[in-house]
Amino acid sequence: MENGEIESADEEMASRGGRRYTRVVSHEQAAIQMSPIEIISPSGILPKKEKANFQANSNGSQGTSNGQDGQGELQKQSKLELFGFDSLVNILGLKSMTGEQIPAPSSPSEGEDVAITLGRPKETAPKLGTMMGVFVPCLQNILGIIYYIRFSWIVGMGGIGESLMLVSFCGACTFLTSISLSAIATNGAMKGGGPYYLIGRALGPEVGVSIGLCFFLGNAVAGALYVLGAVETFLDAVPSAGFFRESVVVVSNSTSINGTVTNVTSTTVSTPSLHDLQLYGVVVTILLCFIVFGGVKIINKVAPAFLVAVLFSLFCIFVGTFVAPRHNASSGITGVKSKTFRDNWSSDYQRTTNAGVPDPNGSIYWNFNALVGLFFPAVTGIMAGSNRSASLKDTQRSIPIGTLAATLTTTFMYLVSVLLFGALATREELLTNRLLTAEVAWPVPAIVYVGIILSTLGAALQSLTGAPRLLAAIANDDILPVLKYFKVSEGGEPHLATLFTAFICIGCVVIGNLDLITPTITMFFLLCYAGVNLSCFLLDLLDAPSWRPRWRFHHWSLSLIGALICIVIMFLISWSFTVVSLALASLIYYYVSIKGKAGDWGDGFKSAYFQLALRSLRSLGANQVHPKNWYPIPLVFCRPWGKLPENVPCHPKLADFANCMKKKGRGMSMFVSIIDGDYQELAEDAKIACRQLSTYIDYKNCEGVAEIVVAPTMADGFRGIVQTMGLGNLKPNIVVMRYPEIWRRENLTQIPSTFVSIINDCIIANKAVVIVKGLDEWPGEYQRQYGTIDLYWIVRDGGLMLLLSQLLLTKESFDSCKIQVFCIAEEDAEAEELKADVKKFLYDLRLQAEVIVITIKSWEAHLKSGHQQDESMEAFSSAQQRIGAYLEEMKETSHREGTPLMADGKQVVVNEQQVDKFLYTTLELNSTILRYSRMAAVVLVSLPPPPLSHPSYFYMEYMDLLVENVPRMLIVRGYRRDVVTLFT
Repeated sequence: MENGEIESADEEMASRGGRRYTRVVSHEQAAIQMSPIEIISPSGILPKKEKANFQANSNGSQGTSNGQDGQGELQKQSKLELFGFDSLVNILGLKSMTGEQIPAPSSPSEGEDVAITLGRPKETAPKLGTMMGVFVPCLQNILGIIYYIRFSWIVGMGGIGESLMLVSFCGACTFLTSISLSAIATNGAMKGGGPYYLIGRALGPEVGVSIGLCFFLGNAVAGALYVLGAVETFLDAVPSAGFFRESVVVVSNSTSINGTVTNVTSTTVSTPSLHDLQLYGVVVTILLCFIVFGGVKIINKVAPAFLVAVLFSLFCIFVGTFVAPRHNASSGITGVKSKTFRDNWSSDYQRTTNAGVPDPNGSIYWNFNALVGLFFPAVTGIMAGSNRSASLKDTQRSIPIGTLAATLTTTFMYLVSVLLFGALATREELLTNRLLTAEVAWPVPAIVYVGIILSTLGAALQSLTGAPRLLAAIANDDILPVLKYFKVSEGGEPHLATLFTAFICIGCVVIGNLDLITPTITMFFLLCYAGVNLSCFLLDLLDAPSWRPRWRFHHWSLSLIGALICIVIMFLISWSFTVVSLALASLIYYYVSIKGKAGDWGDGFKSAYFQLALRSLRSLGANQVHPKNWYPIPLVFCRPWGKLPENVPCHPKLADFANCMKKKGRGMSMFVSIIDGDYQELAEDAKIACRQLSTYIDYKNCEGVAEIVVAPTMADGFRGIVQTMGLGNLKPNIVVMRYPEIWRRENLTQIPSTFVSIINDCIIANKAVVIVKGLDEWPGEYQRQYGTIDLYWIVRDGGLMLLLSQLLLTKESFDSCKIQVFCIAEEDAEAEELKADVKKFLYDLRLQAEVIVITIKSWEAHLKSGHQQDESMEAFSSAQQRIGAYLEEMKETSHREGTPLMADGKQVVVNEQQVDKFLYTTLELNSTILRYSRMAAVVLVSLPPPPLSHPSYFYMEYMDLLVENVPRMLIVRGYRRDVVTLFT
């Protein structure tokens, strides 16, 4: 809601004498503060006294009627003035925290209750309770076609003993899943989407979308299963309704005694034509879609009528089992007999045709695993209530009670039915009589036919209702752009998703084979159930502060057992179907991870990563990491100097160099930028800059984090960063920045003091330093370099320079280079000994490099020789002149102000002979580098520390002379510890 709308609403409300809404400036735009100015009666009529005051106050020309009234109104307005602009706890603010859309306040119409119109959205549709919202849909989905026309066949094939085990096994799977579902559903508010919402918020959007889409397909295909069951039952009850000829199968049963065949019997079994199943199935699916298009209201009116007929048919079946056999019953129906019970206790697996008719030459051989795949759809449907979570009054109460009640009720009924069917008829009758339940029903089979048809149509209706809403919920989260066409507004009906579901359902109806469809449905449902159990297991095991489910009857071990049972059932049914379903879910997961939009829902994986990181951090402790386990953690100083476009938060080549410091991409970088100014004024700018920097380092494929610091000066900001950045042993250990090559060209006089301050802070904080000179010429990822990587190893740096050279060789741009190590000797006599020691050291470190020892004359030897023949002498002379001019200016200022010699705000003592000695040292190093490494791919040289008593301007002159005419250089300073080791 825009601010202008709020203000206009305020004016309208004030003009009618109602409450006034005052805008609150805060980060949550949806939070609105209600300030009760004047109270109105429920009838909307003001008392006389208040009405007179209101009229006086509402007249702009008259102003306030008296001072006391104005003061009283001011007190009413400012009684919570202490809290300033904070958002107060009120109805609208709480709704904004739960993510509900807040309608703009509007004036009450004539005769309307103000308490209803002010700050409370009108309900768009009635919400459902536990019975109609969860229990009835679950019961309708569970009690489907399998029980009526396949359950007695399952008892005949598997026997009573294995059928009891089958029902218990599958019932345990759904029962444990219901417990996990109840725990997650009672852990806070639940929106539409059912299991997708639960899994997605627990395991992340990728897992949620992949399992959610598979569950959507399972529901769509299940609709086809129920439609085919209804049509098959109708054609069995009314054979004359078929347009095509029926399929007739003659089953011959024979026994042999001593090789002689005796007692040959034959049974004729008729099955509906495939074309009739397809024709009627398509028509029924279309009719059900018209009902679904009518919305939830029509479905809720139709569903109870279907369920009453189903329950009545079940009652007739149970009554019929005790009054059987009747006068017109088949010879195989013996009634409930103990002999029949004993005969049917064991299993009798055999071959059948595709229609399930026993045939010695049949193409299908049944066993316990195959029975699991056939029966499991009879226990699915426990998600029917959670699929409609958006339509429930109280999801945290209705889903646990309704789902568990439906699960326990149907499981108990299945167990009783196994015992009754096993004692009711012979095995032959159980295997050949497709509609045994109808034949034994009391008083007439027609009741069961009607019950079967209404049961399957009700289950199909629930599937065609839940599947589109599940798809719409996935689309509304805007994770996959390809699903944008299935979005629906709040309270709207998913018509396009319903058409898509109907298209899938019709395609499966055309297949026309129940036994081929059921394993597919089973895999999708089991995949979803395993996801729910794993979600609860992960959340319960992590036990995050936000994990506070109201459903207490759960434990992570139960969820783990439920997930394992789901996986076992999948492989028991068919390993090939399991692999296909897992492959489909994996493909969707991979597609979502690449093409999907990021959705941070605080999922369990992120919580697991966080706890794992904390545990790992605690295990590292505060002690120093062993050199074998040392990793560079660079602190990349993004914009210390140098002009970059405003939309470029970091130098591109600086990000490339940060990647060069990692072996095979492992490690973490910290990218830092400093904004000069006041934090309270620039806090929002810092947040925006941090987001831009994070986006940029992701674009450059740098593994790292971004931080923006606001400080009065760059030196102050860096001093705070180097002290506080990082945690435990995950603090940055190397500071990376570019060399300020522009300071003299741009006449930036503040750079020398800042540069020296940063280096001194790094030395005090025991951080290594890597300064990149020639950053603009640093090679990109695919710019291959040739030549050598030259190391001028002058001081002990813990082996950091050697390690950096090895890391450079692991990159494609430098893998063709060779390493040369230059060591500096002050006398020729010690050169050979130094070379031998360095070679042995490198050999022990397993580093391949050529060692070169160079002798450099000392300052005293230079004075004796009298002159220097080198191309760097011109730069040396220029530096001497500039330092001399700067020193004279310092002396004049000191003499004029009567103060000691000052530089960079502190007293300094300058020894001119020492300055010349430092200049000479850098001159010699620069001359040596130009002599030996002019064609090197990159040069690494030790960084000299800033002299304490010298001005920062002098140090910049030393450094400029060191890097003169060297195109690409890394100036490295280690810290007080080793980063390489000789030992394994």
